[in-house]
Amino acid sequence: MYRSMLSRSGCRIPRKLPYTRRLSTPAIPEIQRSVFISQSTDPLFNLSFEDWLFRHSPPDTPLLFLYRNSPCVVIGRNQNPWKEVNMRALRERDVPLVRRRSGGGTVYHDLGNTNFSIHLARRAFDRRATAALVLRAVQSLGIPRARLNDRNDLCVGEDKMSPALPPHVSGSAYKIVNTRAYHHGTMLIATRLDALGDLLRAETETMVTAGVASVRSPVCNLQQSTPHVEHSVFACAVEREFRREYAIDAKVDPTQLIDESANPGPYIENGITELKSWDWLYGQTPEFTYTISETFAWGSATAKVRAKHAIILSCAIEALDAPPQITRGLEALGAKAEGQRYGSWLQDGDGNDGRSETGRSDGEVKEGGGGVEEVLAEVRRWLGRMLR
Repeated sequence: MYRSMLSRSGCRIPRKLPYTRRLSTPAIPEIQRSVFISQSTDPLFNLSFEDWLFRHSPPDTPLLFLYRNSPCVVIGRNQNPWKEVNMRALRERDVPLVRRRSGGGTVYHDLGNTNFSIHLARRAFDRRATAALVLRAVQSLGIPRARLNDRNDLCVGEDKMSPALPPHVSGSAYKIVNTRAYHHGTMLIATRLDALGDLLRAETETMVTAGVASVRSPVCNLQQSTPHVEHSVFACAVEREFRREYAIDAKVDPTQLIDESANPGPYIENGITELKSWDWLYGQTPEFTYTISETFAWGSATAKVRAKHAIILSCAIEALDAPPQITRGLEALGAKAEGQRYGSWLQDGDGNDGRSETGRSDGEVKEGGGGVEEVLAEVRRWLGRMLR
């Protein structure tokens, strides 16, 4: 679906589209020096459409894609979700987790956040230059204290000589292939910062991962300093700067509005299917180890779990002061974890009542705790909570 949304006096973004037109694979030649604005708030669709643009656009054509997503947490391609995200809070709030195709850190999206994606020929790509384009758009909205830091993130705060760390309103990630590159990022306009804080506050300090760690920074919304800024205002400002930078005439090349009905063949459907798959969402997780300890009425236990691609490679459970029958049961429980999916092991129960780990039902070992069956069941419940 296409419609020019720019005029000499500015641009506007309608709430609903008056008509539709299906994008298809033969429409690829039309993807030239264009601006795309998504009417969809589905993160799986938007990220897959972004990837379609990236893979199918002409090598030398600048593109801009603007979109918003319904609440979700988006991790980088090479990140560990259990290290980056409070998975318990994610489940309680029923917020989906998404792994994007680019690198970078973890971000929270909602309708108070606008995402921008600038695509260029690789030979013309300059991270600082594309970040500066977004900076100029923000400054044009009457936010003079906006500036870029050394990581090309956009900050709003006191003068750069101030010792205080200015809060971020935008974070970025990049992807580069043979002939194309893109810089995409977030712009916090009116995001639920309480939700952001709760969901991105992981509780796995003792987890050691080979994945890329997010750089934690204070954040704020643009509306905190400039209340009139909202999604359409920011989108228009970025579009104006993009068209000015790359000499793109809105009359010749009008803005293209898209949503799920604008589907270029099976590519986007396959992309959505991939993003939803366990193999992509969790199976991309780099190798990690997680060591946890707990004190029970009968004594203390320590578990060291090693996993790669979210499959448990080993699980050593020790209780140094426990009697032999407990030790044998813990060894058997750890052995059973090997080859299981991290995050789902023990969630539906492992079908044991304590007999298979010890070879028999044993009601001994009390001294402040239960029998062997009860002790092993307590350890399984503990591991089930901690390894989710």
